[in-house]
Amino acid sequence: MTLRPSQGKYTFDPVSKIMVWEVGRIESLRRPNIKGSIALQSGIGTPESNPTLTVKFTINQLAISGLKVNRLDMYGEKYKPFKGVKYVTKAGRFQVRT
Repeated sequence: MTLRPSQGKYTFDPVSKIMVWEVGRIESLRRPNIKGSIALQSGIGTPESNPTLTVKFTINQLAISGLKVNRLDMYGEKYKPFKGVKYVTKAGRFQVRT
């Protein structure tokens, strides 16, 4: 397998057949992408011409919806809550059909 990410780094586990791509910080003007080719083992039948990929991802510190929290009021609590808000964009498993 030869892959070239535009940013970040990737690892591939051939036993579980899972590739993990750590993109890092996403710049607003430069979208990350990964391109490359995969060599198949000899002796194995021809794969589908349009394989299905299973994808899941998490982006910390980003609310993809644009939703922002300006204020949060808590009543009846004995402690003073931390004033920060952590945003996360998360997708469960979904399929990409090529």
